[in-house]
Amino acid sequence: MKNLNRANAGYTQKLPIKVIQYGEGNFLRAFVDYIINKLNAEAGFDAGVAVIQPLPDGLIDILNEQDGLYNLFLRGIKNGTETEEIHTISCVQQGLNPYADYKAYLALAEEKELQFLISNTTEAGISFDENDTLDGTPHNSFPAKVTALLYRRFEHFAGSNDKGLTIIPCELINHNADTLKKIILQYADLWDLGGAFKSWIETANSFHNTLVDRIVPGYPKDDIDTYQSQLAFKDKLIVSAETFLLWVIEGDEQLKAKIPFDQIDENVVVVKDMQPYRTRKVRILNGAHTTMVPFSILFGTGTVKETVDHEFTGSFVRDAVFKEINPTLDLSEEELTQFANAVFDRFRNPFIKHQLSSIALNTVSKFKVRVLPSLLAYQTKYNRLPEHLTFALACLIRFYKGVWQGRKLPIQDDAAVVAFFDEVWKTNDPNKIAQRILSENAFWDQDLNNVERLTSEITRALELIEKQGIKDGFIQFAARYSKA
Repeated sequence: MKNLNRANAGYTQKLPIKVIQYGEGNFLRAFVDYIINKLNAEAGFDAGVAVIQPLPDGLIDILNEQDGLYNLFLRGIKNGTETEEIHTISCVQQGLNPYADYKAYLALAEEKELQFLISNTTEAGISFDENDTLDGTPHNSFPAKVTALLYRRFEHFAGSNDKGLTIIPCELINHNADTLKKIILQYADLWDLGGAFKSWIETANSFHNTLVDRIVPGYPKDDIDTYQSQLAFKDKLIVSAETFLLWVIEGDEQLKAKIPFDQIDENVVVVKDMQPYRTRKVRILNGAHTTMVPFSILFGTGTVKETVDHEFTGSFVRDAVFKEINPTLDLSEEELTQFANAVFDRFRNPFIKHQLSSIALNTVSKFKVRVLPSLLAYQTKYNRLPEHLTFALACLIRFYKGVWQGRKLPIQDDAAVVAFFDEVWKTNDPNKIAQRILSENAFWDQDLNNVERLTSEITRALELIEKQGIKDGFIQFAARYSKA
């Protein structure tokens, strides 16, 4: 079987670089690139994508080996019927690793037809690093990389207003575009780039907050032969995803004119205010994901579907959503129940093996954004801690010890975060462990020891997990709550 490339796959047309995309991971390739591919095919968008590898290690070399081509398998339930679609994604024109070729990265700023900048560098990606410098090759933080590129574009085109970019970050933090813009302006001050550049950022560029929703398990390693057998060429970057898609973008008529979303049949919504969509999705769908990951991995299930189908773990996650997350949201019970039921249907998609280990990336920062607000809101509303979300936090802390019952756990996080937990876990005192981790402002933006009874309950949960395991430990942990 031949390797996948443009020549043997019949894709010879070269598209102009209109989009710079930070991130080459499964989600962007199954979500944003899928949409761009469809816009090109059905709406004459004619947009080529240059993909930037945001970290030293990544998939850019493989993407370039395949000339930017890969296959996306969409599998799920549509109108009660099982469906499967295969799409060859051809919009990616080049991949760049700024850690290997920083000059080529900056040269993208000089592309005349460049219009859009899109990213997904996880919740931890949009951050400020005061150690970054303009001449960094490359910079530590994603916003620093963006600032340097925008400054090169500003200089190259002499501050022309028609060379600003439409910036659409897809990181799952609230006000993601507003936060990115704020940090870019911080770097402009730190690097003394001048008032004219800052004015150009404000007036020539537009920043759009977003919400993205599609479950993307990624590379189907367990069934790769079945997937590969349906293709004519060997593809090392096959990505699988559910059929469901939702992209909510804050914007106006100008954005709609730039990108013809209305000409494709996809669930892309341009609205003035995306907050109602965001809160519902982040707290319920993403909150359920993040709640289940350490808890279920420690228990022994391997996929999202296995977790929700299992009598114990499925009941745990459902109770966390319906009894502890939903009651804290300012939407009607009917609407929340309908959405949550749909989420669990998506979790049970028979076509998708969504490995828990694949969504374990940056679990601490995800918990802060996705789960902690529900835990705190529940405690405020009912003057008691939610037992499932509290136990899930204890499972997270235990998960980051790195080893459980003789097996190594799939921790994927910033090296400093991992080192912090390694140091804390050197003590065998659960109370000291709980106090130290809950006090880490860098994790939670507050000292969680100030939350009434949280420290003592996390301590108790850690003791029960160690002595009795996940199932029996939780049953005993929750027994006190059932009597309250």
